[in-house]
Amino acid sequence: MARVSYGSHSRPRVLAAALVTLTALAALTGCDDKDVAGPAAAGRATGPRTTAPPTAGERTAGPGTAGPATASTPPPSAPAEPSVRAGHQEPPAGDGPLRGRTVVLDPGHNIRNQDHSAEINRSVDIGTGRKECDTTGTSTNSGYAEAEFSLDMAHRVRDILAAQGARVVLTHDGDRPYGPCVDERAAIGNAAHADAALSVHADGAAEGQRGFHVILPAKVKGGRADTGPIVGPSRELGERVAGTFVRETGSAPSNYIGHGTGLDVRGDLGGLNLSTVPKVFVECGNMRDAQDAARLTDPAWRARAAQGIAQGIADFVRGR
Repeated sequence: MARVSYGSHSRPRVLAAALVTLTALAALTGCDDKDVAGPAAAGRATGPRTTAPPTAGERTAGPGTAGPATASTPPPSAPAEPSVRAGHQEPPAGDGPLRGRTVVLDPGHNIRNQDHSAEINRSVDIGTGRKECDTTGTSTNSGYAEAEFSLDMAHRVRDILAAQGARVVLTHDGDRPYGPCVDERAAIGNAAHADAALSVHADGAAEGQRGFHVILPAKVKGGRADTGPIVGPSRELGERVAGTFVRETGSAPSNYIGHGTGLDVRGDLGGLNLSTVPKVFVECGNMRDAQDAARLTDPAWRARAAQGIAQGIADFVRGR
């Protein structure tokens, strides 16, 4: 597939036009991402910067996700008040162009969530309503779990950014019994005063639905949520990540979410609603589609995808 090169300062109109062209070629290349159901999923904005109502579930359930949340009293073992200490910083930052900058990476889900259904199904405040603490995520038809994929990707992106001097904090490193809950994931980024935060995922949609997309926060205000200050910077972060992801992987934007732009605006995700720092989600492909699954399970492709994500973050951070 022909690649489109994006400069680090591409503007929204140019990015959207180029990504629409790539959509026409999506059937040739594939690469879709996200365990959120198709375009009708509740909470998805119908147009740019539209506030959408919250729904039950941090992400609309896909083939591999946990069931709907049930309101309950948190068990005695529930995590304490979130703090940056719940995250991880490794390896030590190098001496490079990102020295003095902080990036928070949030590996979607936790491979152990499936063993803690009561804990992850408990209800938490996402700012505009309540949802379950976390979900199990999805997997490929051969059993490669989204949680395993997202942690591997976070490690790859972390190593690239740390080598450039950034302080990199992970919301978890596969070392927790479950979670963290979606509100704690946001709190870790806030407590770290991150220059940018990014959550890594892969989708669990239907076969034939493929192509990456980047989720941007909608403008929401109410309860604990006020995304007004981060909507603009988060959109810039998302545009840069989408552009460099295309450049490094040759992947097309989603053919079922984002209207061919590779960008999707949502107001029902606690990880975005509660963030006070620029933050986006990247859905790297559809694990339930054979073409995308072949990419997501390929270490060489994941290395290119990590380079694209890291470059987009670096471009954004250096431009601020």
